[in-house]
Amino acid sequence: MKVRIGIQLGQWPSRDIQPEAVLDLVDYFEALDVDSIWVSDRLVSSALTLEPITFLSYIAGRLRKMKFGTSTLVLPTRNPVVLAKELATLDFLSQGRLFPAIGLGGEESKDLPAVGINKKERARRTDEMIVLMRRLWTEENVTFAGKYFSVEDATIMPRPWQKKGPPIWIGGRSEAALRRTGRLGDGWLVSSVSTAEVATGINSIRRYATDAGRQVEEDHYGVLIPFYFADHAENAFEVGARSIRPRADMPTSEFTAFGTPDQVRARVQAYIAAGATKFIMRPCGPFDGWRAQVEILAREVIVPLQTAV
Repeated sequence: MKVRIGIQLGQWPSRDIQPEAVLDLVDYFEALDVDSIWVSDRLVSSALTLEPITFLSYIAGRLRKMKFGTSTLVLPTRNPVVLAKELATLDFLSQGRLFPAIGLGGEESKDLPAVGINKKERARRTDEMIVLMRRLWTEENVTFAGKYFSVEDATIMPRPWQKKGPPIWIGGRSEAALRRTGRLGDGWLVSSVSTAEVATGINSIRRYATDAGRQVEEDHYGVLIPFYFADHAENAFEVGARSIRPRADMPTSEFTAFGTPDQVRARVQAYIAAGATKFIMRPCGPFDGWRAQVEILAREVIVPLQTAV
């Protein structure tokens, strides 16, 4: 199974970052042969965030090799027909480089109420949307009657470049998220989890997929890991942990990769041993250090691990 490592751009650490700095960074990632770039989704936020579909559509024209995706797109804030058309167009024009990972939105998020969606409905809306979008990507004259969405005799063109449409990876570490991945997902992309939780989650997804008469491919398990390099783990933690949302039940060190190149590489290898093969690394610390951080990651982690398997 192939190990692949990409970079996530989530909330930017400053509101003063200029467009050219963002685009220069993206160009630099591709020059380093980074596998993919991923962006988070936050409609309502006081922090600087870029709308993911707009951003990915813009940079797709600049990129020639890198794949790109969402980590994760808050699906119930969107209309499934409009989103299916947007993603199909983007996948078609990029010749199959789009990989959307989706989620329901966090409990504390203001995105759902901002667009008039009841949080209690988000899971059922998401399930309907996945089914409907897949049909729109693969069928003509689609008629669908759900609780939240209905279409009659609907066809969208162009079809996505990827034969069955972009693979939908599902985020979340709850039992409901694992069950949804087994029932409906093409892969699992999780964050803020220990290696033990990854191993347990993969086993649960396999069981739920079997119960649903499905199979999730063995190399479709991914983890998002915040990272920061420094001469000592303590120094790395002091800087990197400032941008990490803590878990009350687990030390931050259990789901981050802070320290020397050897220590960061060892953390990723521990997740590989737990069953994950796809990784999205999120740079921490000040923005003006991200380029250097990713350069170290490419040299000391991406190249050794992607060529070793």
